[in-house]
Amino acid sequence: MLTAEAHVQTSQPGRYLAQLSRHAQQVHRMRHRPHSHDERDAQPPPKVEHAEWSETRGSIDFGWGRCTLQANGDLLTLRAEAADEEDLQRVQDIVTRDIERFGSREHLKVNWQRLDPPISASGPAS
Repeated sequence: MLTAEAHVQTSQPGRYLAQLSRHAQQVHRMRHRPHSHDERDAQPPPKVEHAEWSETRGSIDFGWGRCTLQANGDLLTLRAEAADEEDLQRVQDIVTRDIERFGSREHLKVNWQRLDPPISASGPAS
C-alpha cells in the first residue's frame, strides 16, 4: 500500500474534518451529478464507498483508495492510501481540491509527503 500524509495548520481542524467527511457522504448518496452550466469542466464525482467521522477522526473509502483524517489542536492530518501511484494521486487530488476550496478564506494549503519510498522504474532496490 502506498501512503502519503499532509499536515494542514488551521484553527478549526475538526470543522474541516467534518465538512470533508459530510461532503464525501453526500457524494456517496448522489449517484448522478446535476449538469454543469459549463459542460467542458464537468466531471463525474468520485465514487465514495463509505465515509464516517467523529469530532477528531474520520475515514473516506473510495474503494480504490482511502483517506483518513485526524484533528488535533490546530492541526488537521490527512493520510492518503492506495495500491498504486495513479490511485494515490487521485486520492490526494480529490482531498486537496476539497480542503483548499473549503478553507479558501483561511488560505489553507495541502502539501503531501510520501511516507514510503516510491518504486523506481527499474523496480525496488535490493
